[in-house]
Amino acid sequence: MKIPSDYLLGARTIPKALTMAGSDSGGGAGIQADLKTFAALGVHGMSALTSVTAQNTLGVTVIQDLSPEIVKAQIEAVAEDIGVDAAKTGMLHTSEIIEAIAEEIKKYSFPTVVDPVMVAKSGAVLLQPDAIETLKNRLLPLARVVTPNAPEAEALSGLKVRSYDDAVAAAKKISSLGPQAVVVKGGHIQGSSAVDVLYIDGIVKRFEAERVSSDATHGTGCSFSAAIAAEIAKGREIVEAVASAKRLVSDAIRFGLKLGKGHGPVNPLAPLYREAERYWVTRNISEALKTLETDPNFYRLIPESQTNLVMALSFPTGYDDVAAIPGRIVRIGKWAYASAPPQFGVSKHVAATVLVAQRFETTVRAGMNIRFSEEILRVCERLKLTVSSYDRTREPPEVKSTEGRSTIWGAEEAIKAIGRVPDIIFHRGDWGKEPMITILAPTATEATKIAQNIAAEYAKAESKNEH
Repeated sequence: MKIPSDYLLGARTIPKALTMAGSDSGGGAGIQADLKTFAALGVHGMSALTSVTAQNTLGVTVIQDLSPEIVKAQIEAVAEDIGVDAAKTGMLHTSEIIEAIAEEIKKYSFPTVVDPVMVAKSGAVLLQPDAIETLKNRLLPLARVVTPNAPEAEALSGLKVRSYDDAVAAAKKISSLGPQAVVVKGGHIQGSSAVDVLYIDGIVKRFEAERVSSDATHGTGCSFSAAIAAEIAKGREIVEAVASAKRLVSDAIRFGLKLGKGHGPVNPLAPLYREAERYWVTRNISEALKTLETDPNFYRLIPESQTNLVMALSFPTGYDDVAAIPGRIVRIGKWAYASAPPQFGVSKHVAATVLVAQRFETTVRAGMNIRFSEEILRVCERLKLTVSSYDRTREPPEVKSTEGRSTIWGAEEAIKAIGRVPDIIFHRGDWGKEPMITILAPTATEATKIAQNIAAEYAKAESKNEH
Protein backbone atom coordinates (compact mmCIF):
# COMPACT_ATOMS: atom_id res chain seq x y z
CA MET A 1 0.00 0.00 0.00
CA LYS A 2 1.31 3.43 -0.91
CA ILE A 3 1.66 5.79 2.06
CA PRO A 4 0.05 9.21 1.43
CA SER A 5 2.71 11.87 1.04
CA ASP A 6 1.25 13.93 3.91
CA TYR A 7 2.16 11.11 6.32
CA LEU A 8 5.78 10.83 5.28
CA LEU A 9 8.29 12.07 7.84
CA GLY A 10 8.87 15.77 7.28
CA ALA A 11 6.26 16.03 4.54
CA ARG A 12 3.29 16.91 6.73
CA THR A 13 2.06 20.44 6.14
CA ILE A 14 2.67 22.43 9.29
CA PRO A 15 1.10 25.81 10.03
CA LYS A 16 3.55 28.72 9.92
CA ALA A 17 3.43 31.79 12.16
CA LEU A 18 5.63 34.88 12.12
CA THR A 19 6.49 37.06 15.09
CA MET A 20 7.57 40.64 14.40
CA ALA A 21 8.88 41.83 17.73
CA GLY A 22 11.86 42.65 19.91
CA SER A 23 14.33 40.26 21.47
CA ASP A 24 14.44 39.64 25.23
CA SER A 25 17.94 38.59 26.28
CA GLY A 26 16.43 37.09 29.44
CA GLY A 27 14.29 34.73 27.36
CA GLY A 28 11.03 35.58 29.10
CA ALA A 29 9.21 37.82 26.62
CA GLY A 30 9.56 39.08 23.05
CA ILE A 31 10.32 36.73 20.20
CA GLN A 32 11.71 34.18 22.65
CA ALA A 33 8.31 33.82 24.35
CA ASP A 34 6.53 33.89 20.98
CA LEU A 35 8.60 31.08 19.49
CA LYS A 36 8.12 28.91 22.58
CA THR A 37 4.38 29.46 22.33
CA PHE A 38 4.29 28.62 18.63
CA ALA A 39 6.20 25.40 19.34
CA ALA A 40 3.88 24.48 22.23
CA LEU A 41 0.88 24.74 19.88
CA GLY A 42 2.40 22.75 17.04
CA VAL A 43 3.17 25.69 14.77
CA HIS A 44 6.43 26.44 12.98
CA GLY A 45 7.67 29.78 14.26
CA MET A 46 9.54 32.42 12.27
CA SER A 47 10.78 35.81 13.38
CA ALA A 48 11.46 39.31 12.11
CA LEU A 49 13.47 41.10 14.77
CA THR A 50 12.58 44.75 15.35
CA SER A 51 14.78 45.65 18.33
CA VAL A 52 17.47 44.12 20.47
CA THR A 53 17.09 44.68 24.19
CA ALA A 54 19.39 43.98 27.10
CA GLN A 55 17.00 42.84 29.82
CA ASN A 56 16.42 40.36 32.60
CA THR A 57 13.74 39.77 35.22
CA LEU A 58 14.50 43.13 36.83
CA GLY A 59 14.20 45.38 33.81
CA VAL A 60 15.37 46.66 30.42
CA THR A 61 18.75 48.41 30.43
CA VAL A 62 19.43 49.02 26.71
CA ILE A 63 17.35 49.13 23.52
CA GLN A 64 18.88 49.03 20.04
CA ASP A 65 16.43 49.33 17.15
CA LEU A 66 17.02 47.66 13.81
CA SER A 67 16.57 49.73 10.67
CA PRO A 68 13.16 49.57 8.96
CA GLU A 69 14.92 48.15 5.88
CA ILE A 70 16.28 45.19 7.84
CA VAL A 71 12.87 44.60 9.42
CA LYS A 72 11.21 44.54 6.00
CA ALA A 73 13.91 42.28 4.55
CA GLN A 74 13.33 39.68 7.27
CA ILE A 75 9.59 39.61 6.61
CA GLU A 76 10.06 39.38 2.85
CA ALA A 77 12.59 36.56 3.20
CA VAL A 78 10.22 34.24 5.03
CA ALA A 79 7.04 35.34 3.23
CA GLU A 80 8.48 34.78 -0.24
CA ASP A 81 9.95 31.36 0.50
CA ILE A 82 8.17 29.71 3.43
CA GLY A 83 4.88 31.58 3.56
CA VAL A 84 3.02 33.04 6.52
CA ASP A 85 -0.31 31.61 7.72
CA ALA A 86 -0.60 34.19 10.50
CA ALA A 87 1.58 36.76 12.19
CA LYS A 88 1.78 38.81 15.35
CA THR A 89 3.51 41.97 16.40
CA GLY A 90 5.13 42.75 19.72
CA MET A 91 7.59 45.50 20.55
CA LEU A 92 7.57 48.09 17.74
CA HIS A 93 9.65 50.86 19.25
CA THR A 94 9.41 53.58 16.60
CA SER A 95 7.01 55.04 14.05
CA GLU A 96 9.40 54.04 11.26
CA ILE A 97 9.34 50.37 12.28
CA ILE A 98 5.52 50.43 12.52
CA GLU A 99 5.30 51.97 9.04
CA ALA A 100 7.61 49.29 7.63
CA ILE A 101 5.60 46.44 9.16
CA ALA A 102 2.28 47.94 8.01
CA GLU A 103 3.61 48.00 4.43
CA GLU A 104 4.56 44.33 4.62
CA ILE A 105 1.22 43.28 6.07
CA LYS A 106 -0.54 45.11 3.23
CA LYS A 107 1.80 43.55 0.70
CA TYR A 108 1.32 39.94 1.80
CA SER A 109 -2.15 40.16 3.41
CA PHE A 110 -1.43 37.67 6.18
CA PRO A 111 -3.78 37.81 9.20
CA THR A 112 -2.04 39.66 12.00
CA VAL A 113 -2.51 39.82 15.75
CA VAL A 114 -1.32 43.17 17.13
CA ASP A 115 -0.07 43.17 20.69
CA PRO A 116 0.33 46.93 21.32
CA VAL A 117 3.33 46.57 23.64
CA MET A 118 3.93 49.92 25.30
CA VAL A 119 5.57 49.33 28.68
CA ALA A 120 7.60 46.37 29.99
CA LYS A 121 6.67 44.62 33.23
CA SER A 122 9.54 46.53 34.86
CA GLY A 123 8.21 49.90 33.65
CA ALA A 124 10.58 50.43 30.71
CA VAL A 125 8.96 52.26 27.75
CA LEU A 126 8.89 49.96 24.70
CA LEU A 127 6.83 52.19 22.39
CA GLN A 128 7.93 55.76 21.87
CA PRO A 129 5.11 58.23 22.70
CA ASP A 130 5.04 59.71 19.19
CA ALA A 131 4.59 56.22 17.75
CA ILE A 132 1.21 55.62 19.42
CA GLU A 133 -0.67 57.58 16.75
CA THR A 134 1.18 55.70 14.01
CA LEU A 135 0.15 52.45 15.64
CA LYS A 136 -3.48 53.56 15.80
CA ASN A 137 -3.66 54.98 12.29
CA ARG A 138 -1.45 52.63 10.29
CA LEU A 139 -1.37 49.25 12.05
CA LEU A 140 -4.66 48.75 13.89
CA PRO A 141 -6.78 49.06 10.73
CA LEU A 142 -4.84 46.07 9.33
CA ALA A 143 -5.17 43.88 12.41
CA ARG A 144 -7.24 40.73 12.64
CA VAL A 145 -7.07 40.94 16.45
CA VAL A 146 -5.69 43.58 18.85
CA THR A 147 -4.78 42.47 22.40
CA PRO A 148 -4.20 45.44 24.75
CA ASN A 149 -4.02 45.12 28.51
CA ALA A 150 -5.93 47.69 30.58
CA PRO A 151 -3.26 50.46 30.52
CA GLU A 152 -2.74 49.95 26.77
CA ALA A 153 -6.48 50.00 26.19
CA GLU A 154 -6.64 53.33 28.01
CA ALA A 155 -3.90 54.76 25.77
CA LEU A 156 -5.62 53.53 22.60
CA SER A 157 -9.20 54.43 23.54
CA GLY A 158 -8.75 57.51 25.73
CA LEU A 159 -11.06 55.88 28.31
CA LYS A 160 -10.36 54.81 31.86
CA VAL A 161 -10.30 51.01 32.23
CA ARG A 162 -10.89 50.00 35.84
CA SER A 163 -13.72 47.45 35.54
CA TYR A 164 -15.29 44.90 33.23
CA ASP A 165 -17.74 47.49 31.89
CA ASP A 166 -14.85 49.89 31.26
CA ALA A 167 -13.06 47.15 29.31
CA VAL A 168 -16.14 46.58 27.17
CA ALA A 169 -16.40 50.30 26.40
CA ALA A 170 -12.70 50.51 25.55
CA ALA A 171 -12.88 47.45 23.29
CA LYS A 172 -15.75 49.02 21.32
CA LYS A 173 -13.85 52.30 21.01
CA ILE A 174 -10.67 50.58 19.81
CA SER A 175 -12.73 48.54 17.36
CA SER A 176 -13.74 51.79 15.66
CA LEU A 177 -10.09 52.18 14.62
CA GLY A 178 -10.49 49.29 12.19
CA PRO A 179 -9.40 45.91 13.62
CA GLN A 180 -11.70 42.95 13.13
CA ALA A 181 -11.62 42.02 16.83
CA VAL A 182 -10.36 43.50 20.09
CA VAL A 183 -9.42 41.64 23.27
CA VAL A 184 -8.99 43.79 26.37
CA LYS A 185 -7.11 41.63 28.86
CA GLY A 186 -8.20 41.67 32.49
CA GLY A 187 -4.93 40.99 34.28
CA HIS A 188 -4.62 44.60 35.48
CA ILE A 189 -8.28 44.87 36.51
CA GLN A 190 -8.97 44.07 40.16
CA GLY A 191 -11.03 41.00 40.94
CA SER A 192 -10.85 37.40 42.18
CA SER A 193 -10.75 36.17 38.58
CA ALA A 194 -9.02 37.42 35.43
CA VAL A 195 -11.68 38.37 32.89
CA ASP A 196 -10.82 39.16 29.26
CA VAL A 197 -13.27 40.95 26.98
CA LEU A 198 -13.51 40.04 23.30
CA TYR A 199 -15.44 42.42 21.04
CA ILE A 200 -16.07 41.00 17.58
CA ASP A 201 -18.77 41.64 14.97
CA GLY A 202 -20.67 43.84 17.39
CA ILE A 203 -20.80 41.06 20.02
CA VAL A 204 -19.12 41.00 23.45
CA LYS A 205 -17.72 37.69 24.69
CA ARG A 206 -16.33 37.09 28.17
CA PHE A 207 -13.40 34.80 28.97
CA GLU A 208 -12.87 34.16 32.66
CA ALA A 209 -10.16 32.22 34.50
CA GLU A 210 -9.02 31.86 38.09
CA ARG A 211 -6.54 34.59 38.98
CA VAL A 212 -3.22 32.90 39.69
CA SER A 213 -1.07 34.52 42.36
CA SER A 214 2.47 34.47 40.98
CA ASP A 215 5.53 36.64 40.44
CA ALA A 216 6.31 34.67 37.27
CA THR A 217 4.27 36.82 34.88
CA HIS A 218 6.94 38.18 32.53
CA GLY A 219 5.90 37.52 28.92
CA THR A 220 2.20 36.99 29.62
CA GLY A 221 1.01 39.33 26.87
CA CYS A 222 3.52 38.01 24.35
CA SER A 223 2.46 34.41 24.93
CA PHE A 224 -1.24 35.31 24.77
CA SER A 225 -1.02 37.13 21.44
CA ALA A 226 1.33 34.47 20.03
CA ALA A 227 -1.14 31.76 21.01
CA ILE A 228 -3.97 33.55 19.19
CA ALA A 229 -1.77 33.90 16.11
CA ALA A 230 -0.80 30.23 16.29
CA GLU A 231 -4.43 29.12 16.44
CA ILE A 232 -5.38 31.40 13.53
CA ALA A 233 -2.46 29.90 11.58
CA LYS A 234 -4.06 26.49 12.19
CA GLY A 235 -7.34 27.73 10.75
CA ARG A 236 -9.21 28.40 13.99
CA GLU A 237 -11.87 31.08 14.21
CA ILE A 238 -11.07 34.08 16.42
CA VAL A 239 -13.35 33.12 19.32
CA GLU A 240 -11.86 29.64 19.49
CA ALA A 241 -8.33 31.05 19.16
CA VAL A 242 -8.86 33.44 22.06
CA ALA A 243 -10.30 30.68 24.26
CA SER A 244 -7.29 28.47 23.53
CA ALA A 245 -4.88 31.32 24.25
CA LYS A 246 -6.61 32.02 27.57
CA ARG A 247 -6.15 28.40 28.66
CA LEU A 248 -2.50 28.34 27.62
CA VAL A 249 -1.64 31.55 29.44
CA SER A 250 -3.41 30.46 32.62
CA ASP A 251 -1.23 27.33 32.70
CA ALA A 252 1.85 29.32 31.67
CA ILE A 253 1.41 31.57 34.72
CA ARG A 254 0.45 28.75 37.08
CA PHE A 255 3.62 26.87 36.15
CA GLY A 256 5.79 29.93 35.63
CA LEU A 257 9.53 29.70 36.17
CA LYS A 258 11.01 31.02 39.41
CA LEU A 259 14.06 32.60 37.82
CA GLY A 260 15.97 35.79 38.58
CA LYS A 261 15.35 38.41 41.25
CA GLY A 262 12.34 40.12 39.65
CA HIS A 263 9.35 38.99 37.61
CA GLY A 264 10.11 35.46 36.44
CA PRO A 265 9.00 34.31 32.99
CA VAL A 266 5.76 32.51 32.27
CA ASN A 267 6.10 29.00 30.89
CA PRO A 268 4.16 28.59 27.64
CA LEU A 269 5.58 25.08 27.26
CA ALA A 270 3.86 23.99 30.49
CA PRO A 271 1.04 22.13 28.65
CA LEU A 272 3.61 20.01 26.81
CA TYR A 273 5.53 19.29 30.00
CA ARG A 274 2.29 18.36 31.78
CA GLU A 275 1.31 15.89 29.07
CA ALA A 276 4.75 14.29 29.23
CA GLU A 277 4.47 14.09 33.01
CA ARG A 278 1.04 12.43 32.78
CA TYR A 279 2.68 9.63 30.79
CA TRP A 280 5.49 9.30 33.34
CA VAL A 281 3.05 9.17 36.27
CA THR A 282 0.88 6.42 34.72
CA ARG A 283 4.02 4.49 33.83
CA ASN A 284 5.28 4.76 37.43
CA ILE A 285 1.96 3.44 38.76
CA SER A 286 1.99 0.61 36.21
CA GLU A 287 5.47 -0.43 37.33
CA ALA A 288 4.30 -0.38 40.95
CA LEU A 289 1.27 -2.53 40.09
CA LYS A 290 3.46 -5.22 38.51
CA THR A 291 5.38 -5.40 41.78
CA LEU A 292 2.24 -5.61 43.91
CA GLU A 293 0.62 -8.26 41.72
CA THR A 294 3.62 -10.57 42.12
CA ASP A 295 4.20 -9.94 45.83
CA PRO A 296 3.25 -13.04 47.88
CA ASN A 297 2.34 -11.04 50.98
CA PHE A 298 0.63 -7.86 49.83
CA TYR A 299 -2.84 -9.44 49.70
CA ARG A 300 -2.78 -9.40 53.52
CA LEU A 301 -2.94 -5.57 53.49
CA ILE A 302 -5.98 -5.16 51.23
CA PRO A 303 -8.98 -3.83 53.23
CA GLU A 304 -12.65 -4.69 52.75
CA SER A 305 -13.13 -1.53 50.67
CA GLN A 306 -10.13 -2.56 48.53
CA THR A 307 -6.88 -0.68 47.93
CA ASN A 308 -6.08 2.18 45.62
CA LEU A 309 -2.69 3.47 44.56
CA VAL A 310 -2.51 7.07 43.37
CA MET A 311 0.10 9.51 42.15
CA ALA A 312 -0.28 13.20 41.34
CA LEU A 313 1.35 15.45 38.81
CA SER A 314 3.74 17.97 40.31
CA PHE A 315 1.76 20.98 41.59
CA PRO A 316 -1.67 19.40 41.01
CA THR A 317 -4.71 21.64 40.74
CA GLY A 318 -7.34 19.02 41.60
CA TYR A 319 -8.49 15.41 41.29
CA ASP A 320 -8.04 15.42 37.51
CA ASP A 321 -4.29 15.78 38.09
CA VAL A 322 -4.15 12.58 40.17
CA ALA A 323 -3.91 9.14 38.53
CA ALA A 324 -5.33 6.03 40.22
CA ILE A 325 -6.84 2.60 39.50
CA PRO A 326 -10.48 2.54 38.34
CA GLY A 327 -12.15 -0.19 40.39
CA ARG A 328 -9.15 -0.30 42.72
CA ILE A 329 -6.75 -3.15 43.55
CA VAL A 330 -8.68 -6.23 44.62
CA ARG A 331 -7.80 -9.44 46.42
CA ILE A 332 -8.40 -12.75 44.66
CA GLY A 333 -7.29 -15.61 46.85
CA LYS A 334 -3.80 -14.82 48.02
CA TRP A 335 -2.93 -12.36 45.26
CA ALA A 336 -3.61 -8.73 44.43
CA TYR A 337 -4.94 -7.66 41.05
CA ALA A 338 -5.49 -4.20 39.55
CA SER A 339 -9.00 -3.87 38.14
CA ALA A 340 -7.81 -1.64 35.26
CA PRO A 341 -4.82 0.38 34.06
CA PRO A 342 -4.23 3.72 35.81
CA GLN A 343 -6.28 6.72 34.76
CA PHE A 344 -6.50 10.32 35.89
CA GLY A 345 -9.45 11.64 37.89
CA VAL A 346 -10.79 8.30 39.16
CA SER A 347 -9.91 8.55 42.88
CA LYS A 348 -11.35 10.80 45.56
CA HIS A 349 -10.39 9.55 49.03
CA VAL A 350 -6.73 8.57 48.61
CA ALA A 351 -6.28 11.36 46.05
CA ALA A 352 -7.65 13.87 48.58
CA THR A 353 -5.04 12.80 51.13
CA VAL A 354 -2.26 13.26 48.58
CA LEU A 355 -3.59 16.66 47.51
CA VAL A 356 -3.57 17.80 51.14
CA ALA A 357 -0.04 16.45 51.62
CA GLN A 358 1.07 18.37 48.52
CA ARG A 359 0.08 21.65 50.15
CA PHE A 360 2.52 20.97 52.97
CA GLU A 361 5.31 19.13 51.13
CA THR A 362 5.45 19.20 47.32
CA THR A 363 7.73 16.14 47.07
CA VAL A 364 4.98 13.87 48.44
CA ARG A 365 2.94 12.90 45.39
CA ALA A 366 1.78 9.31 45.92
CA GLY A 367 -0.47 7.44 48.31
CA MET A 368 -1.90 3.99 48.98
CA ASN A 369 -4.58 2.87 51.44
CA ILE A 370 -4.13 -0.43 53.28
CA ARG A 371 -5.96 -2.40 55.96
CA PHE A 372 -5.78 -1.18 59.54
CA SER A 373 -4.95 -3.38 62.48
CA GLU A 374 -3.08 -2.74 65.68
CA GLU A 375 -0.44 -5.27 64.59
CA ILE A 376 0.05 -3.54 61.22
CA LEU A 377 0.40 -0.27 63.09
CA ARG A 378 3.08 -1.82 65.34
CA VAL A 379 4.86 -3.09 62.20
CA CYS A 380 4.93 0.48 60.82
CA GLU A 381 6.49 1.69 64.06
CA ARG A 382 9.06 -1.12 64.05
CA LEU A 383 10.02 -0.12 60.52
CA LYS A 384 10.62 3.40 61.92
CA LEU A 385 8.02 4.96 59.63
CA THR A 386 6.72 8.36 60.72
CA VAL A 387 3.15 7.86 61.89
CA SER A 388 0.30 10.27 62.64
CA SER A 389 -3.45 9.88 63.02
CA TYR A 390 -6.82 11.55 63.35
CA ASP A 391 -10.02 10.64 65.18
CA ARG A 392 -13.06 10.36 62.90
CA THR A 393 -15.39 10.47 65.88
CA ARG A 394 -14.32 14.10 66.43
CA GLU A 395 -15.19 15.35 62.96
CA PRO A 396 -17.10 18.64 63.04
CA PRO A 397 -20.74 18.31 61.85
CA GLU A 398 -20.06 20.45 58.75
CA VAL A 399 -17.29 18.02 57.76
CA LYS A 400 -19.44 14.91 58.24
CA SER A 401 -22.25 16.42 56.18
CA THR A 402 -20.08 17.21 53.15
CA GLU A 403 -19.19 14.33 50.84
CA GLY A 404 -15.44 13.84 50.56
CA ARG A 405 -14.61 16.41 53.22
CA SER A 406 -13.75 13.87 55.96
CA THR A 407 -10.57 12.67 54.26
CA ILE A 408 -9.38 16.22 53.65
CA TRP A 409 -10.08 17.23 57.25
CA GLY A 410 -8.40 14.11 58.59
CA ALA A 411 -5.24 14.50 56.54
CA GLU A 412 -4.94 18.12 57.64
CA GLU A 413 -5.38 17.13 61.29
CA ALA A 414 -2.78 14.35 61.08
CA ILE A 415 -0.19 16.54 59.36
CA LYS A 416 -0.69 19.48 61.71
CA ALA A 417 -0.42 17.16 64.72
CA ILE A 418 3.26 16.45 64.03
CA GLY A 419 4.13 19.50 61.92
CA ARG A 420 5.11 17.56 58.82
CA VAL A 421 3.82 15.05 56.28
CA PRO A 422 4.21 11.56 57.80
CA ASP A 423 4.87 8.27 56.02
CA ILE A 424 1.68 6.86 57.53
CA ILE A 425 -1.69 8.43 58.34
CA PHE A 426 -4.30 6.25 60.06
CA HIS A 427 -7.69 6.42 61.72
CA ARG A 428 -9.58 3.82 63.77
CA GLY A 429 -12.87 4.34 61.95
CA ASP A 430 -16.29 5.52 63.06
CA TRP A 431 -19.88 4.30 62.86
CA GLY A 432 -20.14 2.59 59.46
CA LYS A 433 -16.62 3.70 58.50
CA GLU A 434 -13.83 1.16 58.05
CA PRO A 435 -10.57 2.01 59.87
CA MET A 436 -7.74 2.67 57.44
CA ILE A 437 -4.03 3.29 56.99
CA THR A 438 -2.70 5.47 54.18
CA ILE A 439 0.91 5.32 53.02
CA LEU A 440 2.42 8.53 51.61
CA ALA A 441 5.56 8.73 49.47
CA PRO A 442 7.15 10.73 46.64
CA THR A 443 6.22 8.18 43.94
CA ALA A 444 3.95 5.19 43.45
CA THR A 445 6.92 2.81 43.30
CA GLU A 446 8.24 4.17 46.59
CA ALA A 447 4.83 3.81 48.22
CA THR A 448 4.80 0.23 46.96
CA LYS A 449 8.21 -0.50 48.53
CA ILE A 450 6.90 0.71 51.88
CA ALA A 451 3.81 -1.48 51.48
CA GLN A 452 5.96 -4.50 50.61
CA ASN A 453 8.11 -4.01 53.70
CA ILE A 454 5.01 -3.72 55.87
CA ALA A 455 3.46 -6.82 54.27
CA ALA A 456 6.64 -8.89 54.75
CA GLU A 457 6.95 -7.94 58.43
CA TYR A 458 3.25 -8.46 59.00
CA ALA A 459 3.45 -11.93 57.43
CA LYS A 460 6.24 -12.80 59.84
CA ALA A 461 4.20 -11.55 62.79
CA GLU A 462 1.15 -13.58 61.70
CA SER A 463 3.30 -16.66 61.28
CA LYS A 464 4.62 -16.30 64.84
CA ASN A 465 1.10 -15.85 66.20
CA GLU A 466 -0.04 -19.01 64.40
CA HIS A 467 2.70 -21.00 66.08
